Amino acid sequence: MIIQSLLDTDIYKYSMMQAVLHQFPGAEVEYQFKCRSEGIDLRAIRQDLEREIEHLCTLRLDPEELNFLSSLRYMKTDFIEFLRLFHLQSRFVDIDEDGEQLTLKIRGPWLHTILFEVPVLAIISELYSRHAWPDHQLDEGRARLAHKIEQVKALDRPDEFVFADFGTRRRFSRRWHEEVVETFAREIPGSLRGTSNVMLAKEFGLVPIGTMAHEFIQACQALGPRLAETQRFAFEVWAREYRGDLGIALSDTYSLKAFLRDFDMYFCKLFDGARQDSGDPFEWGEAMIEHYHANRVDPASRNLIFSDSLSIPKAAEIWQRFRDRTNVSFGIGTNLTHDTGVQPANIVIKMTECNGQPVVKLSDSPGKVVSTDQHYLAWVRQAFDVPAE
Repeated sequence: MIIQSLLDTDIYKYSMMQAVLHQFPGAEVEYQFKCRSEGIDLRAIRQDLEREIEHLCTLRLDPEELNFLSSLRYMKTDFIEFLRLFHLQSRFVDIDEDGEQLTLKIRGPWLHTILFEVPVLAIISELYSRHAWPDHQLDEGRARLAHKIEQVKALDRPDEFVFADFGTRRRFSRRWHEEVVETFAREIPGSLRGTSNVMLAKEFGLVPIGTMAHEFIQACQALGPRLAETQRFAFEVWAREYRGDLGIALSDTYSLKAFLRDFDMYFCKLFDGARQDSGDPFEWGEAMIEHYHANRVDPASRNLIFSDSLSIPKAAEIWQRFRDRTNVSFGIGTNLTHDTGVQPANIVIKMTECNGQPVVKLSDSPGKVVSTDQHYLAWVRQAFDVPAE
């Protein structure tokens, strides 16, 4: 079986899950799967996928795993005790086919469905790899991995260039993911800041990296006050939950323009920094530095994290632009964990409803907009003053 531990997921799933337990325990949600790559037919993996999900739902966190989570200072005792009893339930997952496409929906209490997304995507990615390239060898992947390490070592200030592995959901395989992280940790420990994957952080003594995802801000469309205020509401709730920990704000749920409107002096001083996940990274970085100056915050005291479709060379270019003005780091995903000489499937699972109401994600990249209701999408655009593309 592909997933062997409930820790084989991204840490921000657990940080959001804790916030859901304390702030929105009764919320009901829906997620939908989408393959953004053209010409990929995933119906052939359906039976294996169903079998893997059934296995995923048998997993529990053991005492050693719970101890690791409880060692993170922001994890609270009541949440750890809840996790001691927790397991995923396959009744919340519906897999079907629509024409030539595999469909997958996850629907149920947010608290009991939030941990499905990352392991299910990792399962689909690995099953697709097995089906599409059954005899694929990893020699090319190891050569590319060695080249990435040399690219980092060749930088003029390599120990100041820091990044984290963000590659769980679209990895080639679990074993390859483990090899990639272990190799980086051994060869360039000064640059590998950590990993989003909790299991690998535990296994290799790394820092688990991550705060929030778009779904947390999206859900607040249904859980917060009037629509135009829901992004600010999401940041307020997050700050109330973590009291200064996990202080990186996600900037592109409604576009950078809307983020800067809402991320006022209070939030500039309250949060440690922000994360870019769509749009032009250079424009974003310049806009954030200017915004901090305008709000009387020294950008050198804040962290800008870039995580949108990065490679080592692209990250290095961004780093060289901003490294002397602010603290820069990177979350690199698919290019680390699926760069083996074959093309990965661009797959996502995104929240589409909360409490029976549509929720949307606008993004700064048109291809990343998430919406199942065009009328509601238009309303959100109007509320956040984001024009249609």
